[in-house]
Amino acid sequence: MTPEQDAAYIISQSACAMIEAMGMQAQNQLATAEGASLPYGEHEFKALIEKHGIHHNAVMTAMQGR
Repeated sequence: MTPEQDAAYIISQSACAMIEAMGMQAQNQLATAEGASLPYGEHEFKALIEKHGIHHNAVMTAMQGR
């Protein structure tokens, strides 16, 4: 991929991760309102970064031309 395509891919994966995190946060807020335990904790939120390949090393590798 070109550097521009790499950047676009990273941005799109970041958007996907953010959308998923927002849904998880909403479910946590609903659980709080209902007095239930939180379905998602720190580990699950951090796992999104790995799942979508947007952790530091992955991004730096992509931006350095692999």
